[in-house]
Amino acid sequence: MQKKVVILGGGESGTGAAILAKSKGFDVFLSDKGQLHQKYIDVLTDQNIAFEQGQHSENAILECDLVIKSPGIPDTVPLIVALKKRGVQIISEIEFASRYTNAKLIAITGSNGKTTTTLLTYHLLKNAGVNVGLAGNIGESFAWQVAEKEFDHYVLEISSFQLDNIIDFHPSVSVILNITPDHLDRYGYDFQNYIDSKFNIIRNQTAEDYLIYFEDSPEILAEFEKRKPAVSMIGISLNQSLKEGAYLENGKLVVKIEGKSFEQDFSELPIKGPHNAVNAMAAISVAKLVGLSDEKISEGLISFKNAPHRLEIVEVIQGVTYVNDSKATNVDSVFYALGSFEKGVILIAGGVDKGNDYSQIEELVRNKVKGLIVLGKSVDKLRDYFSNIVPQIYTTQDIQDAVNKGKEWSEPEDIVLLSPACASFDLFQNYEDRGDKFKAAVRNLISHP
Repeated sequence: MQKKVVILGGGESGTGAAILAKSKGFDVFLSDKGQLHQKYIDVLTDQNIAFEQGQHSENAILECDLVIKSPGIPDTVPLIVALKKRGVQIISEIEFASRYTNAKLIAITGSNGKTTTTLLTYHLLKNAGVNVGLAGNIGESFAWQVAEKEFDHYVLEISSFQLDNIIDFHPSVSVILNITPDHLDRYGYDFQNYIDSKFNIIRNQTAEDYLIYFEDSPEILAEFEKRKPAVSMIGISLNQSLKEGAYLENGKLVVKIEGKSFEQDFSELPIKGPHNAVNAMAAISVAKLVGLSDEKISEGLISFKNAPHRLEIVEVIQGVTYVNDSKATNVDSVFYALGSFEKGVILIAGGVDKGNDYSQIEELVRNKVKGLIVLGKSVDKLRDYFSNIVPQIYTTQDIQDAVNKGKEWSEPEDIVLLSPACASFDLFQNYEDRGDKFKAAVRNLISHP
């Protein structure tokens, strides 16, 4: 008898999981409480896969053998609780896809920097001629690619939500860039629950596998003391030289792995700031483990183009630089952003607060920020925290108004920085929409000076 698989969520990952499940002979039913995008409706119809939208039909869902759940659905919703009571296995798309590929998996997680590190790692490998796919929390569905393509390696950006529902997922190389408070609303406002989720990335790794990690993170080091992981470990540091691992020394990225050393002037890379030095060293470390030549690594580092909305310079207008860092949806991201600039920052922040602790950036804001523009429907927490720390604060719900105020407050050599520390859903569809509207508002300053 055919096993019945139910897929909850019909976005990129859910549709990809449905295609893979159908190709493996499962009886597949996809259910999405919202409305499906037309391109996914077309694919599901073409593949003759049963689906529903606008509801979850519990009778059809509860009678199944396996559930593949969208990362956006919390484990606490009643339908998931009911499925667990029935003993139904609930997994993520990355878990399901990993069961059907023999490719080497490179899995990258962290509260911040994982998208840049994933894209850079993928770029280094692809530029060097490696047969490599890009998936996870970015790009095309991992499962969809496993169903239709053949790769020797996958570089996967992995979120904590995806790691919550893995069982046998086994990367040959994992990367933990950092762990700082984020998504605490999803984890019962308990930081340890979030840490545990991130550390799921190494749960199936052995001494033959590698973990690349940020040596300067007390949270990561504390977990090592508790867990004593069996995996082979490679550290990255901004503060100290390492006999084995990667570090920044006199402006050079130095990577030493298995007796081989690689050096690169960080100033030659298109990405800037200490956080991007960590991201680059992680990507270089993966490249060395895969066996890339030094020449190919250098070539790839210099030719890399980062994704938008990550410290993206939009325009320089009358000597003022406007920077789109809309992807900075938590306080730690803003810490890294502010660390990339000198004094004279006009900071645009705000949105949906996820349990933020602003003390982490208090000193940087005090030393570097000459004006704070709070953009969002709920402004009290952010405004009140910094009311005696920054010289001037302005609140608004309009992105053009925020940019206009940034122009008014700034002078040549200043930075007007959108780095929100919050989710975007109060005023925008997502962080991309917020970043795009910021860029449009900045360019309006040129056409309407």
